[in-house]
Amino acid sequence: MFSFLKKSPGEAKAELPAETPAAPSWRERLFKGLAKTRAQWGGKFKSIFSRGKVDDELLEELETLLLTSDCGIEATQHLLDELKKAAKRDKLDTPEGIQKALADALLAVLKPLEQPLDVSGHKPYVIMIAGVNGAGKTTSIGKLAKYFQNQGKSVLLAAGDTFRAAAREQLETWGERNNVTVIAQDNGDPAAVIFDAISAAKARGIDIVLADTAGRLPTQLHLMEEIAKVRRVIKKIDPTGPHETLLVLDANIGQNALQQVRAFDKAIHVTGLVLTKLDGTAKGGVVAAIARQCPKPIRFIGVGEQIDDLRPFSAKDFVDALFE
Repeated sequence: MFSFLKKSPGEAKAELPAETPAAPSWRERLFKGLAKTRAQWGGKFKSIFSRGKVDDELLEELETLLLTSDCGIEATQHLLDELKKAAKRDKLDTPEGIQKALADALLAVLKPLEQPLDVSGHKPYVIMIAGVNGAGKTTSIGKLAKYFQNQGKSVLLAAGDTFRAAAREQLETWGERNNVTVIAQDNGDPAAVIFDAISAAKARGIDIVLADTAGRLPTQLHLMEEIAKVRRVIKKIDPTGPHETLLVLDANIGQNALQQVRAFDKAIHVTGLVLTKLDGTAKGGVVAAIARQCPKPIRFIGVGEQIDDLRPFSAKDFVDALFE
């Protein structure tokens, strides 16, 4: 309660306390996070589409822009073909009409990747998480723990990256922040750590196990075999698991993402992707390349450092953020 005293005309008026600005919505954060890619596309789109007709010159300039944004040859050609069809069918003759047609074509490409993760089928629901060093894997696990807690789920973390003490410590820090138990061992076998974590989750009635694994390059064949072993051990304790195998990809790596998806899929049967660091790249077009060349559901995307900056992928929000 605030009380206001009647003041003489010469006195200052009582002031209400300043309102705390509302936290930006996820859509607003997404728009901000994709600013670099939008800046790469925005001004150039306006220039390309300004002639108001889909001719060879427009298609050539658009092809260059899409390729330099890491859309890849296959997705780029598909989008150009769809734009030509739309131009012929709808007699496009305005910059706005051409841009909308391209946005619609991109949305159609990305929509199949929009498959939210359903964790209701198993308890514990075991999510194995893999990726190369530096992709943001451990940080993503911390953010996923918070996300699932916000859905009313109990979470347990398995520190399966036993190569780097820093990785275990980082995971334990996230566990403390989220009030989540972390199962870890000093210099233990990754498969044994995750086995213990699943056993603990069963005993405690935990909803979700997030199992970290050490970062590795697809060319490190002995490490790829090790992560395949982790998957086999999970199946021993739960024949239905892992129920989801997430590959964390750094959006900055562009076309190398395709190689990573194929290599990890061969070793551990990737069922979904987490695309991180979209706020740090102008090459958000890699999502289209993934959709056309090695389609896997994009379960989550990350556009910032905050704990809430990892959310389920929405194709429409993503396309809107690129074009608006």
